[in-house]
Amino acid sequence: MSLTEKAWEIFNQSVNDYHIKDDVNSEEINPFQPNSLEWILYLKNWIDTVQWHLEDIIREEDIDPIEALKIKRRIDKLNQKRTDLVEQIDFWFYKKFETITPNSDARINSETPAWSIDRFSILSLKIYHMSIEASREDASEEHKLQCSQKLQVLLEQKKDLSTAIDQLLSDIENGKVKMKLYKQMKMYNDESLNPILYQKMQKK
Repeated sequence: MSLTEKAWEIFNQSVNDYHIKDDVNSEEINPFQPNSLEWILYLKNWIDTVQWHLEDIIREEDIDPIEALKIKRRIDKLNQKRTDLVEQIDFWFYKKFETITPNSDARINSETPAWSIDRFSILSLKIYHMSIEASREDASEEHKLQCSQKLQVLLEQKKDLSTAIDQLLSDIENGKVKMKLYKQMKMYNDESLNPILYQKMQKK
């Protein structure tokens, strides 16, 4: 089984587990060995799934502004966790390939393996929800047809992205691409880098 086949299986397990209760406050019960790649992938997708549904909730037109702000703060925290997990996945790959000596003409890829896998995780959610829309009984035939067409595009994207990820990992393993780690350097959550936060701290 390729890495993308394994990841896709784990992502769908996470999505299906979440939708048993379909509740953004449900407790995540990760079935995999803690800190294994499988465990990280499951947790990553669970966070993506919760965030997906929070993004739906916050778009309710009549939502209470105070509740909306609470949800926005929660989404920000989830975004930070998501970024941390992506970096953790990249570190896993870095350790896996650390004995590989890149070729003298090795390329640098514009996207690391983990950020490609991040998009792969989101894609699993798009396909899950578009599949529901394509067969929703209370929807019009036009709606279902449009969603079926969109679903076919998403399935093609899944095929292409999984191929691209597997090719990237193969190229790293064969020395054709240099594996490098990058920190996202997100500034808005850091009290020492966000001027709104540090100016407030200075006034205290």
